[in-house]
Amino acid sequence: MKVIDPHIHISVRTTDDYEAMHKAGYVAVVEPAFWSGSDKQYAESFLDYFNHILNFEAARAKKYGLHHYSLICINSKEARNPIAMEVVERMEPYLEHKNCLGVGEIGLDLITDAEIEVFKKQVDLCEKHKVLCVIHLPHINKRVGAEILMKILVEKKVDLNRYILDHNTEETIGFTKQYPEMFMGMTLYPTKVSIERAAEMIKEYGAGNIMLNSSADWGKSYPLMVSEAARKLTEFGVSAEDAEKVTYSNAVRFYSQSPKFKI
Repeated sequence: MKVIDPHIHISVRTTDDYEAMHKAGYVAVVEPAFWSGSDKQYAESFLDYFNHILNFEAARAKKYGLHHYSLICINSKEARNPIAMEVVERMEPYLEHKNCLGVGEIGLDLITDAEIEVFKKQVDLCEKHKVLCVIHLPHINKRVGAEILMKILVEKKVDLNRYILDHNTEETIGFTKQYPEMFMGMTLYPTKVSIERAAEMIKEYGAGNIMLNSSADWGKSYPLMVSEAARKLTEFGVSAEDAEKVTYSNAVRFYSQSPKFKI
């Protein structure tokens, strides 16, 4: 069994997790930039963070037999930070890094005007450089947030194949499915979606472009959730073929659009 976690904040986890993931069949992880637990005070702090996940974390993962790739961004929570636009303007050199697959996770948190403007600016970067993008749906008012984000993407006429709308639940999956070119993420996290709920959505909407992830971070989370789903989805009526798609091959299809992604 091969597994990919297409969205995990592994840099805040221990090496024990890497060892366990390797034993469980993981071949690669993708780490989008996220909120570290406190707002950064300086633009340079973001640049240091980008350097850390692109360089040190990739080297750390390699020691345990995993490929590690990253995406960089101003996350939705810090998009309200006065330094946000300065950081966006300084992101371009990092997009050229051999381990950087694109921009993410960008999106909305409280759905403010500032968040929307920073999101638009980062989408423009994606389009300029033709890179991949992971989009974060807000924790509350998910459907409203999804509609705002998709309206922006449609208006900008982006190539939706290069975008994944992540953290879908029953509230948004039907709406997201209206854009068949786009990839859809579901997060197996205590406060988000369980394997059983994910199975019901997969059965109703099809495996299609769905990718399961753990989004494991410094909170109560479990970095082996994708491999656990790969084993358990069939118990909830998902076919073995579809279970393989949502835990491995769909992630390969999405990220292989970047020539940097090799496993």
